[in-house]
Amino acid sequence: MTFRSRVITATVAAAALAVVLACFASFLTTRNALFTAVDQSLLQSSQGPNTLHADEAHVTGSYTELVLANGQTVPTTGVPIDSVIRTYAKGKSGHLLRTIQIGNQSYRELIVGLPSGSVVSCTSATGLCQVPSTSAQLFVVNVTGQENELRSLVRTLLVVAASGLLLALAMGWLLARAALRPLEEVTDEIETITETNDMRHRLEEGDADELGRLRRVFNRLLSSVESSQTLQRQLVLDASHELRTPLTSLRTNAQVLSRANELSPEDLTQLTNDMVTQVDELASLVTDLGELARGERSEGAVVSLRLDECVDVCVDTARTYARIKDITIDSEVEPSMIEGRRDRLERAISNLLTNAVKFTPHGGRIKVASSSGTVSVSDSGPGINNADIPFVFDRFWRSASSRALPGSGLGLSIVAQVVAEFHGTVSVARDAELGGARFTITIPSGHNEIDEE
Repeated sequence: MTFRSRVITATVAAAALAVVLACFASFLTTRNALFTAVDQSLLQSSQGPNTLHADEAHVTGSYTELVLANGQTVPTTGVPIDSVIRTYAKGKSGHLLRTIQIGNQSYRELIVGLPSGSVVSCTSATGLCQVPSTSAQLFVVNVTGQENELRSLVRTLLVVAASGLLLALAMGWLLARAALRPLEEVTDEIETITETNDMRHRLEEGDADELGRLRRVFNRLLSSVESSQTLQRQLVLDASHELRTPLTSLRTNAQVLSRANELSPEDLTQLTNDMVTQVDELASLVTDLGELARGERSEGAVVSLRLDECVDVCVDTARTYARIKDITIDSEVEPSMIEGRRDRLERAISNLLTNAVKFTPHGGRIKVASSSGTVSVSDSGPGINNADIPFVFDRFWRSASSRALPGSGLGLSIVAQVVAEFHGTVSVARDAELGGARFTITIPSGHNEIDEE
């Protein structure tokens, strides 16, 4: 069933329920009003003087009848005497209102139980007669006309209900068509975008209603998809550019290696070392591209972990490489907790330390500090120019002074990506003490305190 059909069905069902309830309520109200008036009239008649005339036996309107305990009726009117009337005639007190059929006529009957010795109006000289035994007095009125009116009302209500349902169906179809037309227009636009794959297209936002909200949300989705596609294209272009240089160099060296018998042992060793270095650079570049391909969300659950332990592991590893250049790494680490993934966090910290080791001169110094969800890495290298600060976290970006050094220009991009994944921040400035660059990572803390054993 289509959405339009569901809207029409719901509209018709609601209208049908309303019409049926209205008709049923109208019928009950009219019926109660008619019979309540008749019943009130009968009750009032039972409280006033009632003359029992024998010539009333064949009247077809309102009349009264007295039924004695022995079943005798005064006068005899032809009203059926059943067990209910006999029960009242034999002494049951109170009264009863009911509808009876006499021939093809409908009557409303009031049965009133009278105790022994009751006085009723009659045609005697005094106008009053005392009934020696218990009895039942009947008050009967013809309600055939009222029932005919009710039947006519039922037929009228059925016609009204059927007309109402047809009108509801027509109105439901028209309203559904008018209400869903803007949605169909949005659907057509989305189908056009799907067919053309044009992520630059934007929907008209329209009014501040539900449909306008849908348009705005979809536009934001298109913006996100367009941004993602742009970043993907840029990553592919940058990666192809970065891969071209080492591959070209490898191809050249491989061609030279084909004439290995013409090379001296020293040249052959240098050529082999260059090729190993180039392969290592390619492997590092592929690894970094894999990290960036993860996007802003990595696999695995985010858990609470000790930031100081992650920093200690990364510092121990970095010191192994720093010894080659006689670089000293000082560490001031305080216990703290954060929310994140250990492997991703260690990768970000390691990238900062690797970057610091690369740019710190021989015999230089690196300082690492960590506390309350913050990690800072400072070095005594040349630092970063103010003009280059806005670009240091861009993919494949390398300053003019560092292009001769090994690296892919992806390390700091990975740092920024990891920090963003954990809702943190990363910044760079010049360190006042060491004179070089100072990178600072801040990640929301999971706990303010660490329980000590």
